[in-house]
Amino acid sequence: MSIDLVTAAGVTVPATQLAREATELIRDTTDELIYHHSRRVYFFGSLQGRERDLGFDAELLYLGAMFHDVGLNQEFHDSGRRFEVDSADEARRFLQSHGVPEDSVRRVWTSIALHTTPGIPQFMEPEVALVTAGVEYDVLGIGYDSLSAEERDAVVALHPRPDFKRRILDAFTDGIRSKPDTTFGNVKADVLEHFVPGFERGDFVRTIQDSAWKE
Repeated sequence: MSIDLVTAAGVTVPATQLAREATELIRDTTDELIYHHSRRVYFFGSLQGRERDLGFDAELLYLGAMFHDVGLNQEFHDSGRRFEVDSADEARRFLQSHGVPEDSVRRVWTSIALHTTPGIPQFMEPEVALVTAGVEYDVLGIGYDSLSAEERDAVVALHPRPDFKRRILDAFTDGIRSKPDTTFGNVKADVLEHFVPGFERGDFVRTIQDSAWKE
């Protein structure tokens, strides 16, 4: 499949050299589950931006979408950091190596780092808001009916999602099971609680009560 001028539901993948190289990198370093999911996040995020009448930089949205899950890769399993931060740091390294301006790097980094932190990205720059919107649409089905069946079908025809619910949960579990402490206070604790026997999620209240402070 060509990676130039790919269009679905009226949304076109940026045909810049930077986007092409990012696409090739993600195709080479992730499996087809993450690759297709990441591309759908771009399409669904763009469509959500159109629905919300948001102006956004399509290239920056694409880069955020493509890198947002690379932190689930094997090489990051022992990093000790949240996978979102590993993903964001990889995007930053890639963008800085291509001389991308620091404000653009910051937007992409933030869009990735916050994509599993609901309630905050929607109030930030459009690219930050729309990476999260694309993730929430594809993974959680949030706002499902805000897009038409024709739009959904066009995107899924280009980037299929066979058995996606089970497979993405497996990918989340594999990506974070070796660093359970990074799930404290975020949604990935739910994943380990469901799929890793013996996992005990952090308790915010107990952390306060058991701290070294006397009162």
